[in-house]
This record gives sequence, C-alpha cells and structure tokens, in this order.
Amino acid sequence: MSQDKKPDQIVFNRDTQRYDAALKPYATNVGAPAIKVTDNSSWKNRNILKANKQIQSKYLELKAAYDKMMEELEYNNLVYNARYNFEPIIGESYHLYRDKKEQPFLSIIAPSDCNFDFIGSFKLNSEHVWKKVNATDNGLRTT
Repeated sequence: MSQDKKPDQIVFNRDTQRYDAALKPYATNVGAPAIKVTDNSSWKNRNILKANKQIQSKYLELKAAYDKMMEELEYNNLVYNARYNFEPIIGESYHLYRDKKEQPFLSIIAPSDCNFDFIGSFKLNSEHVWKKVNATDNGLRTT
C-alpha cells in the first residue's frame, strides 16, 4: 500500500488534505446505522392524484371561461354583421330577427309586438360589445 493511499475506513479529503468525517452529511464509520431508503410511493401517488385533480379543475374553469368568451364573440359578430338603419345607443336593448331571406336584422321592436323569426335580444355595453339578454317578467336581464 502506498503512503498516499489511506485505508477505506479512513475519510480523508485529498483536495483539502484534511480528515473530514465529521463534516459529512452521512455516517462514515462501520458502526453507524445503515442508511435506509424510505418508501415514499404512497405519498407520491396521493399527491399526484391531488395535483392532477387541482390542475384538471383549473383547466375546466378556464375551458368554461373560454367557451363563454367564444359564445360572446359569435353573438357580437352576429349582431355587428346584421342589418340595421340606426345607431344603437349604449345600454339599450335591441332584438335580432331573421328576414324571409334568412338574413339577420336588428330592431327596437320587442318579440311580443311582432311575429318575426326571433334570434335573441342584445344590449350594447360601454365597451361596444353586444351582450345577449334574456327576457324575464320584470324586463330584460343580462346573461
């Protein structure tokens, strides 16, 4: 055995030229307790399920919000592409109908006062976006 080589049970750091067994984060002598790897598979599985449920819930919330925005976009495009001969006032409700050629047109006449092919009622908001409204007994309610 060469002079530079220390026995296996001796913890000697060649870089610092010091014995540093006390500085190691693990046991270094033969009499130390054995290092056992704990089984954490049940913890992992439990937390994987929790994380997946949380991510799926967030995904479903975002998907619902996206679907609602796409529906609003379709209604907005439908109303803006409809025929009307007046300038809509913000905050007022208007009614969308189909004519005999299946072309949409916007009117101030309520569905109860006419017998056109009714599509829906809409209100122009302050951001110039058409919002669909539902008729109720007390008036119109934004959805």
